[in-house]
Amino acid sequence: MLPLNVYSEVAPLKRVLLHRPGKELENLTPKWLKELLFDDIPWLEKAQEEHDYFKNILNQHGVEVVYLDDLVVESLNTPQIKREFINQFIYESHVTNPTTQKKIIDFFLSMDTKDMIHHTMAGICKESLPGFKKRSLKDHIRDYPFITDPMPNLYYTRDSFAIIFDGVSLNKMFRKARRRETIYGEYIFKYHPLYKNTKHFYSRYDRYSIEGGDILVLTDQIVAIGISERTEPDAIEAIAKTLFKETDAQVILAIDLPKKRSSMHLDTVLTQVDLDKFLIHTDFQGKLNVYEIYRGSKPGTLKMFEKEYSIKRLFSYHLKRKITLIPCGGDNEVAADREQWGDGANALCISPGVVVVYERNQITNQLLRAEGVTTLTIPSSELSRGRGGPRCMSMPLVREDIK
Repeated sequence: MLPLNVYSEVAPLKRVLLHRPGKELENLTPKWLKELLFDDIPWLEKAQEEHDYFKNILNQHGVEVVYLDDLVVESLNTPQIKREFINQFIYESHVTNPTTQKKIIDFFLSMDTKDMIHHTMAGICKESLPGFKKRSLKDHIRDYPFITDPMPNLYYTRDSFAIIFDGVSLNKMFRKARRRETIYGEYIFKYHPLYKNTKHFYSRYDRYSIEGGDILVLTDQIVAIGISERTEPDAIEAIAKTLFKETDAQVILAIDLPKKRSSMHLDTVLTQVDLDKFLIHTDFQGKLNVYEIYRGSKPGTLKMFEKEYSIKRLFSYHLKRKITLIPCGGDNEVAADREQWGDGANALCISPGVVVVYERNQITNQLLRAEGVTTLTIPSSELSRGRGGPRCMSMPLVREDIK
């Protein structure tokens, strides 16, 4: 099996990356929810049960699941690399006091690598760091309980990096609260024995933000990218130039979205569920501003064509087949908005016409089944509190090729 092979949204899924929610969720408090991009506090034990159910569904259908923390541990495979990671983590966490830095280093080196990784994800509480004292003015005047912030969004593995074809976009995250999430991908694709020679199509150090929830790999030649709240137009231009230079991609379809939380990524309103079927929020079935981006006549240049097309017309033309759109929540405005907010449009396709979806979105799931799509439902009373569905919670690493 190739290390990375993703040339479709619907080809049979063989290997996928997940992150099982951990103590980072228990470090959410009402006072700091907005800062950490959550609307509510999930109950960790139940969230883990739901996530384990998700993992088991994937296993039962022939999908190998690998976990983010395991890949990071396998990447920090020498004392020197581990120390490099610790230093970089401290730097990116904006811990500037030398004494506190030394205490964090000693704290991390006192534990095994997996436990250390879990602590970086969960955040370090001031009261949990041995010997911590308020040393800076900021320590004294701010009541924030953490030395390093928790990363509760980590179980949405889709966003921090994206596999495109046989390479990776190591993303620059839009929100400050999520920027450090990509450090794990950096070390995986720099040092992991299986992934260290991976081609990079974008860097977390690039200037403009792009997130994996906006990237849909439709075929070996077509990639759709949302211009969203969290993916900037300049990032799309940059990654388009790299893809045209290093791959056989022929067109990038940039789809302009409203810049708001309910449609923060393209996959919150649109996902592919079969070779000729897409799940879509009803508000996006009409005409949208879309941009077809092609190679320019000179190296490193682009040709762009602005269109006012519906998704149905756009995808039917480029995929060269008749497309069926399945409305999330149906045609009822209230049901559509409710089920889209509950991630009803965010389906993970594990083979053509077979998807993993949240059981809570009953109208959407009935419509999918009516169109011949098999729905594998999972519970989500806690997982959905972070605003993301099965596609958000998964990063395909290997799919079979579609003939």
